[in-house]
Amino acid sequence: MSTDIPEGREAAVMKLADSDFAGDRREHDMRSAALDYLNKIKAGELGALPAILGLISLVVLFTALKPDTFLSKANLANLSTQAMPITILAMGLVFVLLLGEIDLSAGVASGLCAAVLAKLITDAGQPWYVAVISGVAIGIVIGTAIGWLVSVLRIPSFVVTLAFFLGLQGITLRLIGEGGTVPVRDDVIVALSNTNMPIWLGWLLAALCAAGYGATQLLRWRRQHVRNLHSRPLQFVLAQCAVVATALLGSTYVLSQDRAVSPLIFLGGIPWGVPLVGVLLIVCTFVLGRTAYGRHIYAVGGNAEAARRAGINVTRIRISVFMIGSGLAAISGIVAASRLNSVATDAGGGNTLLYAVGAAVIGGTSLFGGRGKARDAVLGGLVIAIIENGLGLLGTKAYLSFLITGLVLLLAASMDALARRRRSAAGR
Repeated sequence: MSTDIPEGREAAVMKLADSDFAGDRREHDMRSAALDYLNKIKAGELGALPAILGLISLVVLFTALKPDTFLSKANLANLSTQAMPITILAMGLVFVLLLGEIDLSAGVASGLCAAVLAKLITDAGQPWYVAVISGVAIGIVIGTAIGWLVSVLRIPSFVVTLAFFLGLQGITLRLIGEGGTVPVRDDVIVALSNTNMPIWLGWLLAALCAAGYGATQLLRWRRQHVRNLHSRPLQFVLAQCAVVATALLGSTYVLSQDRAVSPLIFLGGIPWGVPLVGVLLIVCTFVLGRTAYGRHIYAVGGNAEAARRAGINVTRIRISVFMIGSGLAAISGIVAASRLNSVATDAGGGNTLLYAVGAAVIGGTSLFGGRGKARDAVLGGLVIAIIENGLGLLGTKAYLSFLITGLVLLLAASMDALARRRRSAAGR
């Protein structure tokens, strides 16, 4: 009996073989990787590209307009501390936005937690660690209450967090008193934003981070290559590691320079708050990218009903992201209090929340849920800080600063909406 496959059927079988998971085992060179990336961009998978292009454009623009001051050592160090509170707050909002929810109270929650910390240290005489734990605990309690109202009672998050936005400001006002401020004089808290690490420790941490990132990426590539899975080209992985190492070591070099005006003192080193942001970034990235909990967040954000049918506890996920968002908001408020050495009644108010949401969206997190990473908060936070810093150096009038920042946020939201339409049209 002949076992030959007819010519037409053989072509169909070959086509079916090409359509299964065999594509995951194909060799991936630089050309095919570039074509895949271009196809993703055309389909609306922009990722962090707009934020990176925005960072480069802003640096070039403000360097050209203020060449003597923008890239000065003192201003770059100021940028690092200026971006920390917004970056941490945006990192917490990424978790909330991944579900397509919003937390309008995150800014004032950070102010309330900072007020609790300041009152415990100044009035109650508590040590800094007790005050920090209490402030973060208050943030988690706030997030739990918001998450319960949103998830169990099914009140829209916009309404719930708007109510908390108003109510938490009243609590802060009651704690501090109208028109008052509470000083923060604890050496450990103040050191977060106002004291620098020893030079050798900064270099050591930068080298360890660069080596750790490189080792992680290379081990991931090796595992995929050994198992004949679809992987990025080794040249691309090495180039990515080189870029990250250059950024880390270059930043360390700049911040390690003496930026003191007087030759009698030495002012150099990485602010202590920068490693805090780095630790939070690593932890949040691991949680979202390497744990079942992180995959559940993306699943609920992508399609809550499908996630529920798959056995995921959607209610628990919703409550937990608000807890994380408010907990990180508390840390953001503590860092802001460290930078200002005090907490006022308007702490966390004003444009704080808008800047944090803008930072997350500019970095690449979607307002519609299901897409985003912790790194988006860092990239977007740097964009917001550079805009605010650069406009300040140019002496821009207040109304122009608001207009320009608002246009940037509108542009980011528009790109997110257009990218979502492209993804829908491409069936992604």
